[in-house]
Amino acid sequence: MSTYDKSMALTGQPPAALSTGQKMATLLGMGGLAILLLASFNLNFQNKGLWLTISLSAISLGILWFAWDAYTNKQPGIKNDGVWFKSISNRGLWGWVAGIALTCFYIILYFYPEYLGLVSDGENKGVISLFDPLSIALSGNPASQWFVYGTLYTVAILAFGIKFLWKYRHNRYEKIRTVSVMFFQTAFAFLIPEFMARLNGDKLNLPYYDLKNMWPLNYYNFEGYRVKAFINSGNIGLAMLLFGIISVFVISPILTYKYGKRWYCSWVCGCGGLAETIGDPFRQLSSKKQSAWKIERWLVHTVVVFVTIMTTAVIYSYLGNDTSKYWLTKKTFLIGVAVVLTIVFSLVMIFKRKQLQKDAQYGAIGFFAVIIGLIGLHFLSGDGNIFLIKSGTLRKSYSFLIGSIFSGVVGTGFYPILGNRVWCRFGCPMAAILGFQQKLFSRFRITTNGGQCISCGNCSTYCEMGIDVRAYAQKGENIVRSSCVGCGICSAVCPRGVLKLENGPLEGRIDSNQVLLGNDVDLMELMNKK
Repeated sequence: MSTYDKSMALTGQPPAALSTGQKMATLLGMGGLAILLLASFNLNFQNKGLWLTISLSAISLGILWFAWDAYTNKQPGIKNDGVWFKSISNRGLWGWVAGIALTCFYIILYFYPEYLGLVSDGENKGVISLFDPLSIALSGNPASQWFVYGTLYTVAILAFGIKFLWKYRHNRYEKIRTVSVMFFQTAFAFLIPEFMARLNGDKLNLPYYDLKNMWPLNYYNFEGYRVKAFINSGNIGLAMLLFGIISVFVISPILTYKYGKRWYCSWVCGCGGLAETIGDPFRQLSSKKQSAWKIERWLVHTVVVFVTIMTTAVIYSYLGNDTSKYWLTKKTFLIGVAVVLTIVFSLVMIFKRKQLQKDAQYGAIGFFAVIIGLIGLHFLSGDGNIFLIKSGTLRKSYSFLIGSIFSGVVGTGFYPILGNRVWCRFGCPMAAILGFQQKLFSRFRITTNGGQCISCGNCSTYCEMGIDVRAYAQKGENIVRSSCVGCGICSAVCPRGVLKLENGPLEGRIDSNQVLLGNDVDLMELMNKK
């Protein structure tokens, strides 16, 4: 009969040698990876569908077997599991090896897919050809590097998602949100777009569309060729285009108001799904320094400004000036953008200014002035230009710097070095916009029971967004932060049940300024109001 590990040491225990089961699971998973590696060196597998199935099955079963052996005898509660003693999860040698390997893979995938076997005018070779049977079965088309990426991405979220479910099987919230990201990645990001491609024909020519992505993540969705393809595909295409617009201005704000940004960042988003599953062992590596927090605030909001300018320029570039041909002209569009931004800025500064710190207010004024000023420069631009720069140049710059380097190479490749939410913290414009909404009008917050806090620091250590959760808990202050993605791990690892994720009314939230100033805050009066 197996025995349970009853140690409650807050630092965890040094990892023991791998058990026989874990060694066998590692061998099985490495065998699956070896097949992909051999294929990348142009080893010609005759039955590609069979070998791909063997490879992905071996990798998945190896992960599940290892997780079963590692977590079966774990009790509910703290899940340190010796992460600070392991080389791969404490920036040791194996951590750097893993980081370099992931970074190299992303660089090759994004910029040199021919080395993976991609052939633009013939049959694929190498590892990409191994995925051809699956791609043809789903969409009717040969595999591309993006199909290979999507397949491996989905398998990783599913396999490591089950591992995560088993690790946190005693926590209902963690199970719900993990099943959610597994479903959205598999159905909305992987299968449905492939099925849509199979339906394309003479009358239907829908572009690839990850239905769970919305602007500004899918900044390319409003490019001319995509808009034209949607409109030419009839009611289905028009419905999808309208869904993309409604999701930005209606669906997202409503869900963020009710549930906070977690509805997307922790329940739906593919980047968040990968970070929460395969990136779970690295969450403690997220920097908690104040300098990192300052860099995060300025960098992520600068990306929002960049994507707003770039999207405006792209849409502007394919509009016309003839009112008889275009119901939305270049001039009308730019005026509309300026009006919308002015309304949003005015409402925030009039009604929510007190919720923004001084530097945030100055930053908002500066960013607003930059955007409006650049829009005004369209009168000086040449044909097809805006902001004195060609829209295509802006698009390519954003796609390379943010879409490829930041979100792909750095965002995922640096998991073992900088933590699992590098992209979400410092570069994701969607996270910034949702965080802005969460800070100003969302009902979501994490409530704290300061009287029960023992200052163990688990919550702060395992916050992947670099928030000093313990500081809030010690004061009994509710956590309302724009960067919080609502993953709930701080609550899951708390040994005293101090933290709780809630969507209750806004009344009763503690004024952090009053607490920091040492003023008398009647906690019981606030509790009785609820």
